[in-house]
Amino acid sequence: MVAVVVGAVAVHLNGSSSSDGPDLASKAAPIVATASSAAPPATRTTPPASTKPATKPAEPGWIPVDPKAWQAQVAAFKARKTDPVPAGVGDKPEFRADCTYSHRLADDPIVFPGLPGASHMHSFVGNKAVDAATTAADLIKFTASTCKPIVDHSSYWVPTLYDAATRKPVETTGFRVYYRSIRNNSTGTMPIPTGLRMIAGDAKKKVPTPRGAQGQFYCAFYGPGDLDGIARSTNGNWPICGEPATLHFMLQFPDCWDGKNLDSPNHKDHIAYGSDSGCPKDHPVRMPALTFDIQYGVKGTAQGYYLSSDPAGKSASSMHGDAFLMWDADAMNKRTKDCVLQRRTCGNDGYL
Repeated sequence: MVAVVVGAVAVHLNGSSSSDGPDLASKAAPIVATASSAAPPATRTTPPASTKPATKPAEPGWIPVDPKAWQAQVAAFKARKTDPVPAGVGDKPEFRADCTYSHRLADDPIVFPGLPGASHMHSFVGNKAVDAATTAADLIKFTASTCKPIVDHSSYWVPTLYDAATRKPVETTGFRVYYRSIRNNSTGTMPIPTGLRMIAGDAKKKVPTPRGAQGQFYCAFYGPGDLDGIARSTNGNWPICGEPATLHFMLQFPDCWDGKNLDSPNHKDHIAYGSDSGCPKDHPVRMPALTFDIQYGVKGTAQGYYLSSDPAGKSASSMHGDAFLMWDADAMNKRTKDCVLQRRTCGNDGYL
């Protein structure tokens, strides 16, 4: 396990509302969310006056959670017993998915659903079937994944990193997704709803990332690491790592949900950052916070790198991550209750 130091130099806590591009409504799977924009078939007759829709039609860009599905998940979560804790288990309130690189596409099924090639290049890990047309139902149906545990059918992606000298892509050699409490307590933590989509970071941010900047790439290895590296690229935006460290990035997602929507027009308004005292009133559901811990098998160069989201700027400030979440519901419930709620350390499959 890579020992990383989480601090201002390593963790991106940018909560701005920018995303990869123009806001487009995502397609919702019937078993997960109520479709918000589909027109009724031409052959369909007007329902009787006494017939009421199950849910209020969503505004453009919003994907409402299926209330019955969410209520069922909550009921199952509350009814689930906590598994006995073996001796020696750590007290970090987290579980995780360990993933490897899957594929690279200029697609984004959250920001540009149904529009292949409309995005900058992304590097995907997790569900192998993901492209621009992917829906929540597809994640349920196509479960081949580069992540462990196998009950995680989610897809995770980030802008592709390129070597500035060769202009060749540099793909991740390790991609760990932590699901954890980032507060000093886990009071009221609930499982993540099936089908939640969200983005952290800002693809449109274009500012330098010199030594000590928030949201920069850093150096780490198996043991204490020099986060800033032994030197910097010529433009000062990228560290050059000493032996045996390699380039890493850590990205923090919010830990509160509005309890109503699986997505929003800017893919951020339905989620929010909480505090030790709880979640905001308009985002009352506390949930495990995702943290991307991304390893690249390179040490840095004088020429540095650039991201597909900022090919000209050559800084790291546009680094961001997308998560389209689809766990087996019982597996999510089990880990949230065993690991996060009772503040115990878990790996891919349970207690460590």
